[in-house]
Amino acid sequence: MNSTAAEAAARAAAQVDPEVIVRPGDARYAELAGRGYNSRFRATPDEIWLVHCASQVEKAVNRAIADNRRVTVRGGGHCFEKLVDDPQFRVLVDLSEMKGVTFDPAMNAFAVQAGARLGEVYKALYEGWGVTVPGGVCPEVGVGGHVSGGGYGPLSRRFGLVVDHLYAVEVVVADRGGRARTVIATRNENDPHRDLWWAHTGGGGGGFGIVTRFWFRTPGTSGGASSLLPKPPARMRKTIVTWPWAQLTEAGFTRLVLNHGAWHAANSAPGSPYAVMHSSLQLHSSIAGTVQLEIRMDATLANTAQLHDDYIGAVNAGVGVQPTVDVTEGTWLEIALEPTASYGAYSRQKSMGGHLRKPLTVTQVGAVYRSLTDPNHYGVGLVYLAAYGCRINTVSSSATAIPQRDSVIKLWYSNNWSEASQDDIEVEWLRTLRKNVHAETGGFPAPNAQQDGGYINYPDIDMRDPAQNLSGVPWYSLFWKGNYPRLQRVKNTYDPKNVFRHALSLDPN
Repeated sequence: MNSTAAEAAARAAAQVDPEVIVRPGDARYAELAGRGYNSRFRATPDEIWLVHCASQVEKAVNRAIADNRRVTVRGGGHCFEKLVDDPQFRVLVDLSEMKGVTFDPAMNAFAVQAGARLGEVYKALYEGWGVTVPGGVCPEVGVGGHVSGGGYGPLSRRFGLVVDHLYAVEVVVADRGGRARTVIATRNENDPHRDLWWAHTGGGGGGFGIVTRFWFRTPGTSGGASSLLPKPPARMRKTIVTWPWAQLTEAGFTRLVLNHGAWHAANSAPGSPYAVMHSSLQLHSSIAGTVQLEIRMDATLANTAQLHDDYIGAVNAGVGVQPTVDVTEGTWLEIALEPTASYGAYSRQKSMGGHLRKPLTVTQVGAVYRSLTDPNHYGVGLVYLAAYGCRINTVSSSATAIPQRDSVIKLWYSNNWSEASQDDIEVEWLRTLRKNVHAETGGFPAPNAQQDGGYINYPDIDMRDPAQNLSGVPWYSLFWKGNYPRLQRVKNTYDPKNVFRHALSLDPN
């Protein structure tokens, strides 16, 4: 399908489902404006456009340009930073009504509208065709930002990142003349818009245009629809291993984290028998009471139980605490659709993410321990060490915009609290944690032999602040390393007027 045909189809749909514009004073405004994930930030736009197709997004963007008003987009509302919920944005394009998941025969790929949430995508793909994409663990997350940032999840060690299966994107961009237009960009080598597709394989959402639709098809596949994407296991095993903080000494904690890191360094190569397993070590603040290891793995294998038990034994060796082990099994879809635990009133948040090529050192683990056991800290802190590598690391660092293709752990620092009066203190707690862990590289995981930069889906605007980023590495190189120049060219080509911008988007030059 060419762009003209796609636009015609979109305009036909718009005649059936006109856009809805909600303004302050409308009873719907508070709920729509307040959909953001982090309650530190709240959108206050003049207009919220609930759209149903690309042509309606074009209309919203053209209106914003004509009125000289900043425009932004919301998909799932799961952004950790103020990249959407910022008072500078006066027009908010809300994609939540665009959640269709269909098979597109013309593209020979699965079409997913950009307002769909991961759980909706998993359910539709699996129930309709028995397939899936290896996306994230939280079913509530919107596909728009997740995919554009190079999302990963429980099946990624086995099948790669979600963008490794991205065939095409439909994007509303703004040309040099200040007019919005819809472009369909594919991974086909002869596609003149191929670079725009590539930018959405890890370049992040909202900085090049507004994605309205994705198409997925695994490279090299053929045949019917059910053979074009990975098939998940029929059944999954989910395990929660829990160590009480009250029983953990500093030596035991250190041993636990070092064991976990050493195991991943040894078991994350392509072809590992543990490619069928995903895990995350969740180091909560001591005030939360526990440290947990969550494991998800294929339950259909003859050696599932042995792999499972050997892994837990390796992580717990010498810790000196016997953890509780809670095992459940269910269909893949049942496990995938389990809702994410809510932080409740602790909805104010600060976080930062990165990649580890090698495990944290003893010194770095010590810094983690001191922050998590700080007796004067009352927020819910978390150091999250997620399994990475295996199939992910079979792809070239330049094949997609996300360049981290030889890491073994995805790292996330997070802090949640409830009171606005505590914002400065709690933000500083997170900053102190990352500064101490990455003291040798200016407070951030700057690329070197051990670490490999940040992750745009775990954004931290401190990276762009020269008072915070003392690494000597520009913020954009922390995210994209050698892929930055190509992303810059995409920005110059498709958003030369910088219509689509936020605190961590590239500026045209």
